Parts: sequence; C-alpha cells; structure tokens
Amino acid sequence: EVYTEIGKILSRYTSGKLPKAFKVIPSLSNWEQVLYLTRPDLWTPHAMYAATRIFASNLSPKLAQRFYYLVLLDAVRADVYSNKKLNYHYYISLKKAVYKPAAFFKGILLPLCKEECTLREAAIVASVLQRVSIPVHHSAVAIHKLAQMKEYNGAASIFIRTLLNKKYALPVPVIGSLVRHFASFMDDERVLPVLWHQALLTFCQRYKNEIQDQARESLRRVMKVHFHHKITPEIRRELFGAS
Repeated sequence: EVYTEIGKILSRYTSGKLPKAFKVIPSLSNWEQVLYLTRPDLWTPHAMYAATRIFASNLSPKLAQRFYYLVLLDAVRADVYSNKKLNYHYYISLKKAVYKPAAFFKGILLPLCKEECTLREAAIVASVLQRVSIPVHHSAVAIHKLAQMKEYNGAASIFIRTLLNKKYALPVPVIGSLVRHFASFMDDERVLPVLWHQALLTFCQRYKNEIQDQARESLRRVMKVHFHHKITPEIRRELFGAS
C-alpha cells in the first residue's frame, strides 16, 4: 500500500522532497519488485530525474544498469516517440546516469543499438555523451563493443563518431577493432549512409598516426567499394596525404 501510494505521488511530482520510503528502495534486496509497485511508467519527468539521482548514487553499476534499462530507457524512448524531442528532465536524467559509465553504456547505449533505435534517439543520447566527461577505459570498452556489433545501423556510427571526437588515447586493440569494423563492409552491397562515412572520417582524422600500413590498405579497399563524393577524398587525404 505504501509504495502504491508513493506511485500516485510520483505521477504528480514536480519538486520537493521524495518520500523516505522511496529513498530506501536501492537498499532492498527485492528493489525491482518494490519499484514496480510505484508504476515508473506513470512518473512525471521530474520524478524520473529525482529517482535517477538516487539510483545512480546508491546502486552498484550492475544494478544501476538494470534501472537504466528497465525504467529510464523506456521513459526516454516513449517521450521522444510521442513528442519528437526529449523533455529537459529526462535529458538531465541521462546526464546523471553517466555518473555510472559502465551501467550507462550497458543499460542504455548498447541496448539502443541492438533495438533498432531511431536516428533522433541516437542523436539525443550522443549529445549527452558530448557534454559529460567519461573515463577513457569505459569509453574504449564501449567503442570496442560498438565496433563488434553484428548488425549495423546508423546509430552505431553516431555513437562511434561522438566518442572518437572526445580524442582519447585509445588502446591498440580498440584501434584494431575499429579498422576491422570499417573493413567488414567490403562485401556489403548496401549504399551506406553518410553517417558511416563521417564516422570513418573522424576515425582517420583523430587516429591516422596509430593506423598501421596494412590497416590503411584494407581501408583503401573499402573506400573503393563505398565512395562518397565529398567525404571519401577527405579520408584519403588524411590517410595517404595529397594522393
């Protein structure tokens, strides 16, 4: 009864203190069941931000990942779908969620790519990534995972490009997985989106000095198959000088 009542409060909440019983949810062993009694699908965006602050601070990365995936991600996607943009309070909830980077990548970013997210959703989440600082090892793992995805979609290119633009000193295996990612499109007969070409250009601009000769050659072959009249000459200039 207590948590059903709290749910009613959260469906009208705009500001002020949250009920004490809500704040103890992260410390409960059956926190997921208790949380569902409050009907997260009916919370206001303000309540979602207040809840994300509590859960991002008090849950372990593994459990925070569950909260992000089961509650926050659904609310964000539903809001973008119905309003064609994201409510400010959901936006700052996403920024707060990056407080636990591993949970953010596993609970929001990677599921989005696997679940055929729209380019609008990807652009919104990417703009959150642009605005917050993320430790290099977390971003490197995320780039590695994005590069290894079996099914390609434009969202992956948006996220890869955004993370590469943070200009990290990436480990050699991550550079290698990015080269393999782009080279894997050699036999792909689809016309690849501009986003793919932009991601490749960003990669070459930021990491051309770390790309080995053999890797350059495989990228050269891919560019013969997938040519963009404006972007490909730029990439060639980055990799091979004036040629």
